[in-house]
Amino acid sequence: MRTLLLFLALLVPSVAAAQSLPRPHAELPSADQPARRVPTTGYTLSMIWTPEHCFAQKRRGGRDNDMECSGVAAHGFILHGLWPDGDGPNRWPQYCRTAAILTDDQLRAGIAATPSTQLLQHEWAKHGTCMTNDPVAYFRNEGDIYRGLRAPDMATLAHRRGLTAGQFQAAFAAANPGMRADMMRLNLNKRGWLEEVWICLGLDRRPRTCPAASGGADMSEPVKVAAP
Repeated sequence: MRTLLLFLALLVPSVAAAQSLPRPHAELPSADQPARRVPTTGYTLSMIWTPEHCFAQKRRGGRDNDMECSGVAAHGFILHGLWPDGDGPNRWPQYCRTAAILTDDQLRAGIAATPSTQLLQHEWAKHGTCMTNDPVAYFRNEGDIYRGLRAPDMATLAHRRGLTAGQFQAAFAAANPGMRADMMRLNLNKRGWLEEVWICLGLDRRPRTCPAASGGADMSEPVKVAAP
């Protein structure tokens, strides 16, 4: 999996450089997702497990989003984003300032880890604007954290019977020295399949114990992993 992440980092920029990137549309606050400026108490790094993500897209009859579900990107983790956390449920910073449409050069700074121009626009507008004035710095910082993580043997976990969230988290932590199972959360869909891994980070952007009531699957909850 480590090799796959590095291959993605090399492959996607070369593909993007050879063609025009799809232009994203603006991402703006709404009544359901208002602008919110509250103190940052830590961060969450979210990674999408594309085998399930892309299967769900096809199951709904949707089209593949940019490069997320094509080629090698469809067989591993891609970066969803780095999110600032707040001081309580539904109290995280978001949409802290108006975000212009990202330029090709800005998009290229993030496309290796997040192969979707619209998702990059969304992540910058909703989360990145609460952390820095520079989208390139935001994409490079979250990309460095993402590329520093190692995934466990996902093929083995996909075929493991009776797998629980706690067992998956323990396997993920074991692949990353210094990490513990309680430093991450799993986002499962309604059918119990793994959709995302959320790594809890402190203000120093190093893994920390996830805050209480921070969501995600219970440690004893069964989890199914789509094979890579």
